[in-house]
Amino acid sequence: MNKLQTFTIAILVTLFSTITNAQVKLPKLISDGMVLQRNVKIPIWGWASPNEKVTIQFKGKTYKTKASADGKWQVELKKMKAGGPYTMVISAKNEIDVKDILIGDVWLCTGQSNMVHQLDIHDVLYEKEIETANNPSIRHFKVPTTPNISGPQDDLTGGEWQKAIGDEVRPFSAVAYFFAKKIYKKYQIPIGLINASVGGTPIEAWIPKEGYKSYPEILKIIEENKDTAFVNSQKQKQPTSNKEVVKITDKGLIGEKPWYDINFEPKNWRRINIPGYWEDQGARDLNGVVWFRREIDIPEAMVGQKARVFLGRIVDADQLYINGVMVGEKTYQYPQRRYNVPENLLKAGKNVFVVRVTNNYGKGGFVPDKPYYIFTEKDTVDLKGYWQYKVGEVFKPFDFSALSNRNSDTPRPRRINPQNEPTALYNGMVAPYKEFPLKGILWYQGESNAGNPKAYKGYMEALVSGLRSVFNQPEIPFVYAQLPNFMDVSYLPSESNWAELRESQLKALSIPNTAMTVNIELGEWNDIHPDNKKDVGERMALAGLKLAYDENLVYSGPLFRDYKIESNKVIISFSNTGSGLITNDGAPLSEFAIAGNDKKFVWAKAKIEGDKVVVWSDEVPNPKYVRYAWADNPDNPNLYNKEGLPASPFRIEY
Repeated sequence: MNKLQTFTIAILVTLFSTITNAQVKLPKLISDGMVLQRNVKIPIWGWASPNEKVTIQFKGKTYKTKASADGKWQVELKKMKAGGPYTMVISAKNEIDVKDILIGDVWLCTGQSNMVHQLDIHDVLYEKEIETANNPSIRHFKVPTTPNISGPQDDLTGGEWQKAIGDEVRPFSAVAYFFAKKIYKKYQIPIGLINASVGGTPIEAWIPKEGYKSYPEILKIIEENKDTAFVNSQKQKQPTSNKEVVKITDKGLIGEKPWYDINFEPKNWRRINIPGYWEDQGARDLNGVVWFRREIDIPEAMVGQKARVFLGRIVDADQLYINGVMVGEKTYQYPQRRYNVPENLLKAGKNVFVVRVTNNYGKGGFVPDKPYYIFTEKDTVDLKGYWQYKVGEVFKPFDFSALSNRNSDTPRPRRINPQNEPTALYNGMVAPYKEFPLKGILWYQGESNAGNPKAYKGYMEALVSGLRSVFNQPEIPFVYAQLPNFMDVSYLPSESNWAELRESQLKALSIPNTAMTVNIELGEWNDIHPDNKKDVGERMALAGLKLAYDENLVYSGPLFRDYKIESNKVIISFSNTGSGLITNDGAPLSEFAIAGNDKKFVWAKAKIEGDKVVVWSDEVPNPKYVRYAWADNPDNPNLYNKEGLPASPFRIEY
């Protein structure tokens, strides 16, 4: 075979391969069960071979286009009213049928873990809600966690549309589900929820590059992250973790028998009460691995039945063993511990329960005021009380001196965590469908930014403007949740990063066409993921009804508007007073603090006068400052409007 023949065959093979591989493709979001936005023109896009002709048939109309030189194509469907289900047929060299399409309202639901938290995690509180879910017109698309620091992606890595029917509703964001349910009840139109949220992530990761116009230092980071060589060099310079430097062996795993073994005999174990932290019970400054053991009497009626164990929350990681078998484990502190017990594992009489707990910093152990029991459909055995414990491993503190002694002229490497980098989560989880029209955006985030609360208002402005820019919807309604109460209750006036973060969220209401839900009483002191997601979602729905549907209703609790000082009294006025100001418990107003020039706050007296609140204290004859519900977890913030919505925390500085 001569060179010309070889070359000709190669060309033919290439052409044949191109022809046979030219398959029209659609984005992951444009798939069976999707919801399209009503009353707007709808782009439908995808990929094919260069210059390939593409035909779309939908609702009796035919749309034709041709792929560009780089293989991308797009058509624009005409405006449509709510309805469905419909089928869309996309034809080129191949054919794709997209079935069960609804036309309705589409909401982007984004943020961190409290937006992530699915109904399944809260299936005890919302058990009946899940059992009775039967609304195929409410649909949910969970975007896979996909950070991308190099730039916006063209498509998602996976995901599918699911319906609010039976067990299919379990993966739904609980907040988004209750939001959609309330909106649907009002209008009876399909609701699509695109859930792009990741636990433990900062707001910076969700902001598009377009939102960072006034942040040159962040724009520099974004450009650096596009350089793979630079990113790899920074990772190589980062110090190794404590666990990589020092390997410490857990005694509970290396002996003749591991401590979870059914035949292991504990000797010289100490007594401890569960729930509780070991630092509060005689084990001082201990970070490491601690084993807990107890023999639990199981009645014969529970044997052979489906059983579950609730172990509240544990700081940080745990493994539960029953009769020598590992029943469940979690790797970090926030999830609720709810483990299914394998069939035939329990026996009548004594059963050995062992919990191996790993704690890296702070107080370790079992979080109080949470459920601790094993149960079947008809029987329950309490697990609270005295257990035995023994330390299996002690972690040595990390030596930071090597870092502090570095030459100050040597630039330190950036710690690059992809999902925390600016724009990274927008790039991978939102950018792929920026052409997709939306009705509005829901945002629940802030916990990860509480360490720098003053910067949050600016970031909110960047987020809102950035998303409005990339979606080409300059006035799209933006509804966000203010952080609820969390951590230890404050019984004295105090400083608080969480209060400052809430203040930044309150100030962000200066952004046009935004609304904030106040959730100051919906949290739990011992859980950053409170169970009550229904009230959060329904309050967001109230705000959505006002912003996106132009309903004339009271959608917010009282918000600080203005004040004046008269003698020793501060007179405060509010917006969103609704039918009037009240205390929700009928008691005098609480959680108001007042101070003079010295900023030494004391609890104040306060009373409602019409649509105003008057605040004073005999201890402060010349007031300059007032705070309301200014704490991580205020004890009893009871200022509401008559519609039952709480006032936002705030402060006044003269």
